[in-house]
Amino acid sequence: MITDKEFTLRLIRQLTQALEKLILDKPEESLMQKELDFDTLMRDIFKMTFTEVSSMTKEEMITLVSEKQERDHKDYYEMLGNLFYFKGKQDQHNDFLDKAKTFYEMYLQTSGIFALPVINRINEIKKALE
Repeated sequence: MITDKEFTLRLIRQLTQALEKLILDKPEESLMQKELDFDTLMRDIFKMTFTEVSSMTKEEMITLVSEKQERDHKDYYEMLGNLFYFKGKQDQHNDFLDKAKTFYEMYLQTSGIFALPVINRINEIKKALE
């Protein structure tokens, strides 16, 4: 039987993968390619709309993630990094890019993984924010 936590984690991973493909400009024929419904996904994951999530400070979002199981933190941070990176690039929104940088850094810190694409995005964001 699938629990709510497992379902949420599966949603997070699916959203992360879909955003990775969009970031790399390699979308597949799928529901995610058409138009990502960020509000529905955010409601399913955080019980808030994307607008509510995006209006939170970085510190509030980190607190929200820290309330989840510790083993899942890296998945949340990667998803939030991808989400804000994608939306920041799409809408040319520097606050979103700054949030993406923070969540990518948190992802690298919590996962212990050397992820060159994430490091490259962090460097790209730093240049864009200068």
